Amino acid sequence: MLSSRQREIDILSAGGLRYFLQGRLTAFEKSQTAWCMFSAREKVLRWPMIQLKVNGVDRSFSGDPEMRLLWYLRDVLGLTGTKFGCGVALCGACTVHRNGQAIRACVTPMSSAVGASITTIEGIGSASLHPVQKAWIQHSVPQCGYCQSGQIMQAIALLRSTPKPTDEQIDDGMAGNICRCGTYQRIRAAIKTASGERA
Repeated sequence: MLSSRQREIDILSAGGLRYFLQGRLTAFEKSQTAWCMFSAREKVLRWPMIQLKVNGVDRSFSGDPEMRLLWYLRDVLGLTGTKFGCGVALCGACTVHRNGQAIRACVTPMSSAVGASITTIEGIGSASLHPVQKAWIQHSVPQCGYCQSGQIMQAIALLRSTPKPTDEQIDDGMAGNICRCGTYQRIRAAIKTASGERA
């Protein structure tokens, strides 16, 4: 037997449809459930078409504008190089570029990508290796590799804004990207090498 509170929650959720179909609701509960179902449908119909570019390709998205960019990239487009790490923008594994700026895709709603140009790790060095990628290889930076796409995207954004960073600027600029394998010294060395190649 459901408590009155649990029944209320179910009525206002997917459970309401189940009870509705089974004829287990009072007349008032039926009206509440029907209204919730209608409201949900109307909300979906009002979702705007979102136009954006991903790695230079025109894309459109007609789903929930609150959907996180990370899941659009991974689940809709199949661009799985961008990783899920924490879900709260604290680890940097999901770093991508929006109009050239590093952002955390795990907390970025699709609504903020309207008209934007999104670049993922798959869009870096597609024709030839980027200087940062070359430096990563030269210094054997990756260990497990899970965080490395985010590290590389953040490093590229750092060098775009600060072409010749000091060690302190590198540490500050990369502070939001966590490497659980502790390759921070190699990351710093690779960024210094890449900054020289870009000169």
